[in-house]
Amino acid sequence: MSPAHLESFVASLPVTGSFSLLVGPVGQPPWLAHAEHDAHYAASTMKVALVIAAFRQAEAGRLHLDEDVLVHNEFRSVVGAGRFPLDATDDSDPEPWARLGTRVALRWLTYRALVRSSNLATNLVLETVGIEAVQAVLVSLGAGNSSVVRGIEDADARTAGLQNLVTASDLALVVSALATGTAAGRQSCDEILSVLLAQQINDGLPAGLPPGTRIAHKSGWTPGISHDVGIVYPAHGPDFVVAVCTSSELGEQAALEIIAAAGAAAWAESLALAGRSVGDPPHSGQQDPCSQRRTHAASTLGSG
Repeated sequence: MSPAHLESFVASLPVTGSFSLLVGPVGQPPWLAHAEHDAHYAASTMKVALVIAAFRQAEAGRLHLDEDVLVHNEFRSVVGAGRFPLDATDDSDPEPWARLGTRVALRWLTYRALVRSSNLATNLVLETVGIEAVQAVLVSLGAGNSSVVRGIEDADARTAGLQNLVTASDLALVVSALATGTAAGRQSCDEILSVLLAQQINDGLPAGLPPGTRIAHKSGWTPGISHDVGIVYPAHGPDFVVAVCTSSELGEQAALEIIAAAGAAAWAESLALAGRSVGDPPHSGQQDPCSQRRTHAASTLGSG
């Protein structure tokens, strides 16, 4: 049986811009993949590999997730000796900013980097674990077409042409490795997935799923860029992964509507494979995933 719902979604994509999609059961061949190896600016989707790197280092005894980290807002560029700050108004999470000058647990920072996509927390975690450790995660998971080469808002590095990149295929590999327990130890993978299930920015993939659908996901955005990747847990069939990347001149809301449509098509495909129809009542197991949305503007240097 051909994936009619997903094929219809791909056929509806705008003719201008770059749009990538991969959908399928975890750890198995996809139902459909479209431009899945095309490179996109990663935005905040790189934060998943970053958190995996932190948990791996904790497992290896190189750091402790409950150790205190000083919350500060000045970071060394990966290019030259320059330093740069972040802009609080471009961050979607006010909580780490409220703790400037204090010490907080590294584990809490990894949580904020995912659940609310905190840029400040992200750079603090990256400063602790190192860029090389994040890149090592990607390579070890077979996601070598993606790269993490700088922190958020490192303008000198961006000017020098250093960009964090991702593909839909690689995003799917990373979150699938969490689901199969191969990204790190099983306990670490389960903890990271629990954070992704508690995601508070849900205006992408979850907006296309029935209310109450469980999805462990992470989005990323900046002007012209909007992505989302996650593991969907339906009651009617096997868990499946959805990875969507969009790079275009579309406005933010239009890009979010495309991502939500991808989620809806993936859900319809899973129902069809289970012999059910879209009109059947969905399983309900959590609050409406669209109850919270992004609240801050995105930085042109890579917020979100």
